[in-house]
Amino acid sequence: MDHSSLHEYIISSFLNTQRPPTVSEVAAHFQTDTSAARKGLRSLAAYHGVVLHPKSDEVWVAHPFSASPTTCVVSAGDRKWWGNCAWCSLGVMKLAGGTAVLNTRTGAIGDEVSVTARDGRLVDTDFVIHFPVPMSNCWDNVVYTSSVQLLFRNEAEVDEWCAVRGIPKGDVRPIQQIWDFAAEWYGRHADADWTKWSLREAKEFFGRHGLDGPIWAVEHDAGRF
Repeated sequence: MDHSSLHEYIISSFLNTQRPPTVSEVAAHFQTDTSAARKGLRSLAAYHGVVLHPKSDEVWVAHPFSASPTTCVVSAGDRKWWGNCAWCSLGVMKLAGGTAVLNTRTGAIGDEVSVTARDGRLVDTDFVIHFPVPMSNCWDNVVYTSSVQLLFRNEAEVDEWCAVRGIPKGDVRPIQQIWDFAAEWYGRHADADWTKWSLREAKEFFGRHGLDGPIWAVEHDAGRF
């Protein structure tokens, strides 16, 4: 059991069963005991490959999937998943085969809206995604970071939401730009040889997709994003 094989098993479980494996299922899959399974999961969490429930070591988040309910629901056929945020949800749609629907609320509290992708192409493009938390701080509290990366119809909605909710405005990007970014960022997340993007690689990703400015600035090259 290494980071890549464990991560592949977790993502495959999400895709096939719509949930992550339990600690006991991880142990059975890798023909080991639960103590070794917990050790492997904790190591993967330190590598930023998963987020674990702090009291149980069960998988809480394996980006782009959430094991607990969120405001973002992605459907593909008869399968459904929770995405951690708008960006993650686009990644779920990609991993689900590129034909899927995201159902959410603008700003997590406004109107119900849906976003459709078909054969790897985004159909509904009249939305934006707001990124309030700088990428350099996103792992300070990654669950919170995800919870505020939300879908809106336009930047004016973002401005109103920030004023009402008391959350500082960050960067606002067209959904098509983030769709293209998410397709590459999450494109290998189900692969057997997956590795977590390094900070240097993350900076290169941001640059390739025109994601610049203070929100996207990453100061260091060493370590994993």
